[in-house]
Amino acid sequence: MPAGACDCHVHVVGDPRRYPMAADRHYTPGPAGPADLLRHLDGLGLARAVMVQPSIYGTDNRCLLDSLEALQGAGRGVAVLDPDVTPAALADLHACGVRGVRINLESAGRSDPHSIRAALAAWGRRLAPLGWHVQVYASLDAIAAAAPALGALPVPVVLDHFAMIPAGTALADPRVQAVRGLLASGAAYVKLSAPYRVDPSGQQAGAVAALAAALLDSNPDRVLWASDWPHTNREPGKAASEVSAYRRVSGHQLAAGIAAWLPEAGLRARVLADNPARLYGF
Repeated sequence: MPAGACDCHVHVVGDPRRYPMAADRHYTPGPAGPADLLRHLDGLGLARAVMVQPSIYGTDNRCLLDSLEALQGAGRGVAVLDPDVTPAALADLHACGVRGVRINLESAGRSDPHSIRAALAAWGRRLAPLGWHVQVYASLDAIAAAAPALGALPVPVVLDHFAMIPAGTALADPRVQAVRGLLASGAAYVKLSAPYRVDPSGQQAGAVAALAAALLDSNPDRVLWASDWPHTNREPGKAASEVSAYRRVSGHQLAAGIAAWLPEAGLRARVLADNPARLYGF
């Protein structure tokens, strides 16, 4: 791994007695704390991590902030915030290492383009002075519908998990072209992460690699890599309040993905180290 290599999308789950989960959560994961995260990073030879607020905590970012402190400068955070968060609270979060806000376009605007534009514009105005970004988790349809608004923001946009482009989708698809256009213009970054979210069967590794190549071809300076550790999941038949086991994804599988998608040393250095350092301010 290149010096300063970063895993740009992980979650930390604390002791539920100290960090209670939201009552309306969709799943319940087991503990996966900072010590576990450091073992994950060490196993892959990574030096840094970006911790993303999981949905189970809603807008209670305490576990995220405590985990940032535990990483002693080797971590950055992406929070989930209420729209009425104060400027003083944003400044405090910045001092703790938070560098972005995660937004689900479909839940924020119910896929209504006007609502999405208004929500994004409001966040863009607030985050620009801090040098933060907007991280988007949504379906490909929602991303494509919001592409003009995303491209007009005064802050970078980060698209989760291959921009949720299903493996095997034709690269000529207008929705894919909208994503590639955002990358080419420099308005957005995309994470090569969680292939199981775009290839649920696990049988389209070639299509996932082709998608990664197309995204890199659009603009290698706007591509990030991430593991999605600890690979949260809701097991079939489990109630939302019952603990679901994490997906079984080995370090070998993660390393194989890096080798397949980033075969050249120079490209690995750019995607794993240079791009994260620029975006997250390491």
